[in-house]
Amino acid sequence: MSNAVGAAARRVGALRAQVVDPASSSRQTPQEAPSARVGLVDWFFGASGIGGKRASFTVAVLGAAGGIGQTLSAFIKANPKVAELRLYDVAPVVRGVAADVSHVNTRAKVSGYVGDDELEACLRGCDLVIIPAGVPRKPGMSRDDLFGVNAGIVRTLCEGVAKTCPNAIVNIISNPVNSTVPIAAEVFKKHGCYDARKLLGVTHLDVMRAKTFVAAAKGFDDPTLVDVPVIGGHAGTTILPLLSQTTPRCSFTPEEVSALTNRIQNGGTEVVEAKGGAGSATLSMAAAAAEFADACLRGLSGESGIWACAYVESKATRAPFFATKVLLGRNGVERVAGTGTLSSYEKRALESMLPELEASIKKGINFLHS
Repeated sequence: MSNAVGAAARRVGALRAQVVDPASSSRQTPQEAPSARVGLVDWFFGASGIGGKRASFTVAVLGAAGGIGQTLSAFIKANPKVAELRLYDVAPVVRGVAADVSHVNTRAKVSGYVGDDELEACLRGCDLVIIPAGVPRKPGMSRDDLFGVNAGIVRTLCEGVAKTCPNAIVNIISNPVNSTVPIAAEVFKKHGCYDARKLLGVTHLDVMRAKTFVAAAKGFDDPTLVDVPVIGGHAGTTILPLLSQTTPRCSFTPEEVSALTNRIQNGGTEVVEAKGGAGSATLSMAAAAAEFADACLRGLSGESGIWACAYVESKATRAPFFATKVLLGRNGVERVAGTGTLSSYEKRALESMLPELEASIKKGINFLHS
């Protein structure tokens, strides 16, 4: 019995452990990793139910019948902070997805919505809207190749958000995130409801990959105890892991920095090629999106010190949207951190990627005005 009590206590401790404020040190980097941090597994198996704050939020997943959406919906159903889960898609099978997910034995009530006529009903009163809708990558495709289809999808869905639940937190997953987040911002501006604090591009998968790959390279048994900030964007070389700011502190050779950076930047391509055209990084993306959504809900519920990397409106660089660590709270993004002190390699990589990132942002903005 004592072992069970001890395990429960550790999970409660993990729930309470937060990412350290990046501004708390002179180098704007996290302190040494605490002994336990909350993650997807913690809340999925009950840490929040044991020691966390119980809340009642309404969450919508738009694109819930897709490869990311189905798995993400199951994860969100398991989150004890969610009282109602609404699943939307243009594909009628989403009603079956809702029926399937509803069998998971948690308190969230689940309902499915199909097509334009039911979008408003799906969104009414939502606290958090997660958008993974769109076509997936295939071998040989870049995220930018998806722009032609996904840009229009994101515009339509965000118009629904603007009309129905303009105060909701919106998490954008649909690629290319570097462009779709600016599209969403322009839609909200057009409708007079843009709040930069409530629009976040989900780049958390890049952080997950960085933690996983660094832990393997350095022999850390538990990747959840590793922290690697990932800044920039969410495509190719715009993804910049700050290996110099890794905690626990460790050193990397120039060869390791190059290899790890390249693998983190091309993690999505690695999965697309491994699946041989049969899919993209849907499962890991769903896990990352669920963990990030949980961070947003924790902020909304009043927990303090919730830091996570996200692609948001930012003044950290000359790019109007940029991913860094952000502090999440009751109003969404409460504070946007800077980049911190960079290594010479990271400084060069940052300067090199900015033109591409700025071009992607401009492409998204121009889409709404063409």
